[in-house]
Amino acid sequence: MERNKELRLAVLIDADNVPYANIKDMLEEITKYGTPTFKRIYGDWTKPNLSGWKNVLLENAISPIQQYSYTQGKNSSDSALIIDAMDILYTGNVDGFCIVSSDSDFTRLATRLREAGMQVYGIGERKTPGAFIASCNKFIYIEILKKENKHESSTARKPKKEYNKADPEPAKEESTSVAKVDKNLAKLITDSINDNSEEDGWIFLGLLGSMILKKKPDFDSRNYGYKKLIDLIRHIPDIEIDSRPTSKGNVTHFYVRTQ
Repeated sequence: MERNKELRLAVLIDADNVPYANIKDMLEEITKYGTPTFKRIYGDWTKPNLSGWKNVLLENAISPIQQYSYTQGKNSSDSALIIDAMDILYTGNVDGFCIVSSDSDFTRLATRLREAGMQVYGIGERKTPGAFIASCNKFIYIEILKKENKHESSTARKPKKEYNKADPEPAKEESTSVAKVDKNLAKLITDSINDNSEEDGWIFLGLLGSMILKKKPDFDSRNYGYKKLIDLIRHIPDIEIDSRPTSKGNVTHFYVRTQ
C-alpha cells in the first residue's frame, strides 16, 4: 500500500463511539500513514461513561475537548468535531485527517475533506456503516489492531522457531481475521490486476494495493489473517508472482499477473 510518513495528519477522536482500551494501538497505526500534528478527542467529560479515557489522554498527548450535551439523546460532540475539522482544514496546516469513530454522522465530513484534496483515514469498529467507510481513502478496523497486538504479545512469550525454506509455508492465523477470502475478494483482486496492468500483464504490487483501496477503502490484508498483501495473494489461485531484485540488495519488488 502507498504510505507517506511526511503527511501531517489531524487526528480527531469521537470518545462516544470508540473504545479507549486500544488508543495506543490506534495511534501507532496512524503513524504508518503520517505524523499526527493535531490530536483531539471530543466528548462530555462530565459523564461517567467516559472516565476510562481520562487515564490515557495525558500519556498519549491527546487534547480533550469538552462539549456538553445540551439536549438529551443528542450527540453534540459530533458537531464540535466537525466544526474543528473545518477550522483545521482552512488553516492549511495539515495534509490529511484521521477520524476515529464508528458513527455514520461523519460521512459528509469525510467526503467534504476529500473534496478539498485531503487524505482521509478512518478507524472504527466492525459495526461502522458502509457509507462512512466508503467516504474515506482508507478505513482500518479496531478489531484487527486488537487481535494483532494480542498475537504479537503471545508470540513474544513463545520461543522463536527457526524457519527453514524447505519447510511448508506457514499457514495463516485464522484467529486474526475478521473476514473470509472468498470469490468476491478474489474477483476484486484479479479484476484490479487486469484493469491496471501493463501490456505484458504485470503490475507492481504496491500499485495494485492502491488500486484495490480505491474500490474498497476498508481493504486490508490483515482483515483476512495475512500480515502483508503478498501473503494474501499467494493463497489466491491463478495469480502469478514475480520477485525482482532492486539496486538495494535487501529490497525486492513483487509484480503479479493473472494466469
